[in-house]
Amino acid sequence: MTPAPRRPAVLRRPLRWGAAAACALWMAALLAPPALADGKADHDRARQAVQAGQVLPLPTVLERLQREVPGQVLEVELEQEGALWIYEIKLITPAGQLTKVKLDARTAEVLRVKAREDRR
Repeated sequence: MTPAPRRPAVLRRPLRWGAAAACALWMAALLAPPALADGKADHDRARQAVQAGQVLPLPTVLERLQREVPGQVLEVELEQEGALWIYEIKLITPAGQLTKVKLDARTAEVLRVKAREDRR
C-alpha cells in the first residue's frame, strides 16, 4: 500500500487559517453568554427599581420630557450613579438638533440638556 501523497505547504496553510478562525469563533461563543446574562441582570435591576418606586416608568418620564424638551426620542438609557437613578435620553429636536437630556429617574426633573454642536 502506498502512502497518500502529501499536500504542498502552500495548500496546508489555508487549513491552518481555517482552524484558527474556527477556534476563534468557538472562543467567542463561549464568552458571549456572560455578556448576555449581564444585560439581562441590568434589565431585571431596572424593572425592580420601577416596582420599588425608585424610578418612574419610562412612558411617564417621556410624557414629562416632551413638555420641557420636545423632540423625537432616539435612545434611552437608565443608569445608577450612587443612590441616584438617571434617565439619559438622546433625541432630535423639531429644529433638527441632536440633544442629550439627563433626568432624575425618580422625579423626571431635567438635570442637564446638552445639544450637540453641528459639525458639518
